[in-house]
Amino acid sequence: MDITSIKQSIFGKPKDVHDPNIFHKLALIPTLAWIGLGADGLSSSSYGPEEAFRVIVDHPYLAVMLAIATAFTVFIIAYSYSKMIEYFPTGGGGYVVATHTLGKDAGVISGSALIVDYILTITVSIASCGDAIFSFLPMEYHQYKLMFEVFLILMLIIMNIRGVKESIYVLAPVFVVFIITHVLLIGYGFIGHTDEVGVVVKEIRSDYNNGLASLGVVGMMALFFRAYSMGGGTYTGIEAVSNGLQIMKDPKVRTAKRTMVYMSLSLAITAGGLLFCYLLWDIKPEHGKTMNALLSNAVFGSWAFGGILALVTILSEGALLTVAAQAGFIDGPRVMANMALDGWLPKRFSSLSERLTMRDGVLLMGGASILLLIYTGGHISTLVVMYSINVFVTFSLSQLGMCKFFVSSRKERPEWKTHLPVHIVGFLLCATILAITCYEKFGAGGWLTLVFTTVVVAICYLIKKHYNKVGRAIKKLNEKVVAFPPSGFPYNKDAVNPDDRTAIQLVSGFNSFGVHSMLSILDNFPWVYKNFIFVGVAAVDSGSFKNHEELLAYEENIKNGLKQYVEYARKLGMPADYRFNAGTDVVELATDLCLETAKEFEKSTVFAGKLTFQEERFYHKILHNDTAFTIQKNLQQYGVTTVILPVTVDINKQG
Repeated sequence: MDITSIKQSIFGKPKDVHDPNIFHKLALIPTLAWIGLGADGLSSSSYGPEEAFRVIVDHPYLAVMLAIATAFTVFIIAYSYSKMIEYFPTGGGGYVVATHTLGKDAGVISGSALIVDYILTITVSIASCGDAIFSFLPMEYHQYKLMFEVFLILMLIIMNIRGVKESIYVLAPVFVVFIITHVLLIGYGFIGHTDEVGVVVKEIRSDYNNGLASLGVVGMMALFFRAYSMGGGTYTGIEAVSNGLQIMKDPKVRTAKRTMVYMSLSLAITAGGLLFCYLLWDIKPEHGKTMNALLSNAVFGSWAFGGILALVTILSEGALLTVAAQAGFIDGPRVMANMALDGWLPKRFSSLSERLTMRDGVLLMGGASILLLIYTGGHISTLVVMYSINVFVTFSLSQLGMCKFFVSSRKERPEWKTHLPVHIVGFLLCATILAITCYEKFGAGGWLTLVFTTVVVAICYLIKKHYNKVGRAIKKLNEKVVAFPPSGFPYNKDAVNPDDRTAIQLVSGFNSFGVHSMLSILDNFPWVYKNFIFVGVAAVDSGSFKNHEELLAYEENIKNGLKQYVEYARKLGMPADYRFNAGTDVVELATDLCLETAKEFEKSTVFAGKLTFQEERFYHKILHNDTAFTIQKNLQQYGVTTVILPVTVDINKQG
């Protein structure tokens, strides 16, 4: 078995971008989207309510208010994100909303926070999964927990490189088991105390009065809001649906909004229900065990197979957390792709693999989450604090952006009076949680998130500055090329002759870069080549791979560029033609197309342009690929002469 066969057995066979049904095959219906994206929100009930309840463990009567406030917040944030989906249906969530409503600076902050957030989504979900599963194992086995969690992330990396829909199909049964077991857990948690409702209500009222006497109104409110903020992890997956809009089944907006309803209802009921059950069953935190594990043992303990059912409940919880990590692998690379298309990140992050997945983004998200897991030792309390801060940075910016959006467009949108109050309330809630979490937990991991995110923002600005310099340099090159229009030559209408010496030129869109390379060929090899064949490939990336119609339009645009090269060459008196193909792997497509063309024109040389800088820097290879050199190496193995033409620019003079 060769390397290609092994690779395909692990990651799957390549997908055909020209398959008209490919978008239908990859798109998710609401139920599957609920599993793949909504599971991120639902799974946060495994750690969010527990972190909140730990704050009020000595004042458990506050759990009633906390459960109500949690459910209310879920619905407010979910509703506001439904409006974002409706008014910004291209996907991208908080990054796109902040960019379009508050400006590019707010957008890059929101996008950077989201990238760190989705790395933490994977890390928190997997760490919480490990905690849940190892709650049922003796303490001597806990030394293997970190190793187990790293293994899970590696498995998810492989599954997500294979494709989103495939990974969701594998994990769907887990989601179903979680729903069934937690309906039983919360349902019986209430039913088991129906005959004691009067007693419980009296105890809550008595404890509330005692707490009010000892803490005072201000003290009780401070304790409540601290618990409310520390439970911020409960809301961390709500934005996932708006970020993953592109993988939804058409009509995307309706599918996404229905998914949001499923997710918000399930999260509000589960999170609020667990908080009530902690109170009703008098659950107290224990070292080495999650509160949900303790609750499961208490609720099912008297059942015939209660121990097994409790184990299945927590195992399903742990497994769902693995499903929840999907959101990091699905949405994280998509945010990175959106930012790469805007020039904030290296362009390679917008590329698709042969499986039509954002492989570079998946690998980066998975690798970073493993490093973060190892750094924190998988300590869930630290991770949840880090997680919550960035989530609410994005939430706050998104809510503020929607407020500005409706205020500025109030004359055109009569519905603004209905929607604006929701976003104002959402902003106040999110900003409050963010401020309290930063204040309370700055020294317990909050500082690391803020520093990490600031570093990402700074890197984005440096990358953007570099691309802007290159853009200005290319613009100056454009002006030089435009100043040299083809004139004074007889227009050549002759067909290309396969027996003549032929220059096969690799181009990417009609631009000064390609024209400059063509003129270099004529200048360096005068009267040598009688034909020009322009070879172009439509490299399908996340910006063009949205639907079948946009893909066809993108390919047609590339073909029109090739036709412009042909026309330009004929105006210079040269017979010319073009060859075209489309796919995801630029190197493979270009290599195969050049080989085919070289067989057709035996007396040929392949030319490729390469952007070079007068002062090379180590990061240039990261920000600008070496596609030309890789193609040259591949073609030379087949004996095809290939020449790299340098197109040098001096970006240091661009400011």
